[in-house]
Amino acid sequence: MTHIQPASLHAWWLASRPKTLTGAAVPVLVGSALAYSDGKFDAVPACICLLFACLMQIAANLINDLFDFLKGSDREDRLGPERACSQGWISPHSMKIGIAVALILAAITGSALLFYGGWELIFVGAICMIFAFLYTTGPYPLSYHGWGDVLVLFFFGLVPVGGTYYVQAHGWNTNVTIGALVCGLAVDTLLIVNNYRDRDADKKSGKRTLVVRLGEKAGSYLYLCTGLLAGILCIWFAYQGNIWAGLLPQLYVILHIFTWKKMIYIRSGKKLNSILGETSRNMLFLGILLCIGLLIG
Repeated sequence: MTHIQPASLHAWWLASRPKTLTGAAVPVLVGSALAYSDGKFDAVPACICLLFACLMQIAANLINDLFDFLKGSDREDRLGPERACSQGWISPHSMKIGIAVALILAAITGSALLFYGGWELIFVGAICMIFAFLYTTGPYPLSYHGWGDVLVLFFFGLVPVGGTYYVQAHGWNTNVTIGALVCGLAVDTLLIVNNYRDRDADKKSGKRTLVVRLGEKAGSYLYLCTGLLAGILCIWFAYQGNIWAGLLPQLYVILHIFTWKKMIYIRSGKKLNSILGETSRNMLFLGILLCIGLLIG
């Protein structure tokens, strides 16, 4: 990798992990498409939700970078993308400042949603920020004890999809719940392939992810079934009369199966980073297909 100047904009750009922002954006897009399908779309709160989600994702990435470094989890045999603190690109002190800036910007952005959704959103925003820390820090870091997948379903499914819909439509329905589960499961495939790649290093570091607990073979099937369920759940929309929203996402299922076959063929090593890229692409493809189906259906 090319030399990165410490504390440079490039270093901060890499630390923010911009490739992960698709995971923040897709649930907001689906929530907005659901609002549009119900005749409730409002572009202003939708854009605010998108900005808030991206800022929170960046804050979470910086928090994970810092505290995984402090815990010694970013070992020399790390297979994933380099982390800023462990590589010396950004000092722990500077990273703490960066985390504070990201969270303050997220809080300011989120406060604008109070005009659309009510004061109860303060509680939702506070929960998002608290769990951004609890994921990696504290006496019981949740990601180290296999709770990451549950948190993804909640914070990349129910919260962003439901919250985005709520600030536009001021309500909730079964379609929103299904859309939230679809997004949460799709984003969880990203976490699963990360944990599948890092299973040996995580085991050495005492990080008991679900893949570590289940083992390699069961972990690979967890990846497969999670993506399949995300696609299959979309059939609900066809049952509700929107055939496009039900059938278009099934194209994602085909891609997901092909990616899974590549994953189990590679099995281990840095080559699994290509599977991470394909998984991110597939997740974005699913989100786009579902949005198109909701918009035209």
